[in-house]
Amino acid sequence: MKAPFPYFGGKSRIAGEVWKRFGTVKNYVEPFFGSGAMLLNRPDWEPGIRLLETVNDKDGFLSNFWRAVAADPKQVAYHADWPVNENDLHARHSWLVNQRDNITSRLEGNPDYYDVKVAGWWVWGASCWIGSGWCSGKGPWQSVDGIFVNVKTKDGQGVNRKLPHLGTNGQGVNRKLPHLGNAGQGVHRHSSGLLEWFYQLAERLRYVRVASGDWSRVTGPSVTHGFGLTAVFLDPPYSDDANRANDLYAKDDLSVSHKVREWAIANGDNPKMRIALCGYDGEHLMPESWTAINWKTNGGYGNQGDAQGAINKHREMIWFSPHCLTDSPSVGNAGEGTLW
Repeated sequence: MKAPFPYFGGKSRIAGEVWKRFGTVKNYVEPFFGSGAMLLNRPDWEPGIRLLETVNDKDGFLSNFWRAVAADPKQVAYHADWPVNENDLHARHSWLVNQRDNITSRLEGNPDYYDVKVAGWWVWGASCWIGSGWCSGKGPWQSVDGIFVNVKTKDGQGVNRKLPHLGTNGQGVNRKLPHLGNAGQGVHRHSSGLLEWFYQLAERLRYVRVASGDWSRVTGPSVTHGFGLTAVFLDPPYSDDANRANDLYAKDDLSVSHKVREWAIANGDNPKMRIALCGYDGEHLMPESWTAINWKTNGGYGNQGDAQGAINKHREMIWFSPHCLTDSPSVGNAGEGTLW
């Protein structure tokens, strides 16, 4: 399976190799869920099988989409099924940005909460949008008294969050053309139909626990090895050492990757833990007991017209903790294995 929206840094291409090293585990945790590529490509899942799985993302729009499509795929599909229209894109984008705080607080306060309209409009817009920045709230364009305007200060800079009386917390959106390439056809279509696709996603997520908040909330013993042998897939935002733009994600953080690495090293020797940590070559210095592979992405939407992106797609690394399985000659930091 795959998500019905593009996502920078998706790991679907490497999922098979990761699951070879995780093997069959009792418990699975993914603190940075994003497009869900790793969970959706889990090889030992079959319809009707109940697995112990927990996923989390700090971006409330992402978490709301996954909760909503699991609970009510028909209504999410209803709101997502819409043609590409630039005016609708900007109007819905502005409306969604003003829902962020409410959505996030409700998701954190109620594990059963979800909003199908927000989920449908969000996934539709994410599939129309070009590049990064969808629903980030970073931009000068806002809906003021029902009119879409570009609000600027005297020096020509966008107000962003500086004028809270011009919308919820003053959050604007960046005005862009909708995606007009072959992929710019609204929500990514599936050969068997959008509704059927969403029903399949709902079935896959039936027993998955979806959290929304800081990654550390789902990495304690009570969520991980307290249940027995646990695989943890860590795919945090690339750090400030990765030489990348700082606005790739709606909820971006250039420093969280360092904290995630510290947690991974601290827990890597636990025989009940099989940990995979993603990053760029040179971003993480891991103990020699860890193994590493280098792999290449297809590039993704984040690299369109970007020379640095063309370089970065060759820099992808995954480090595996000592108790992960291995059937290939990967070694530690002194000489990484390569997977193309």
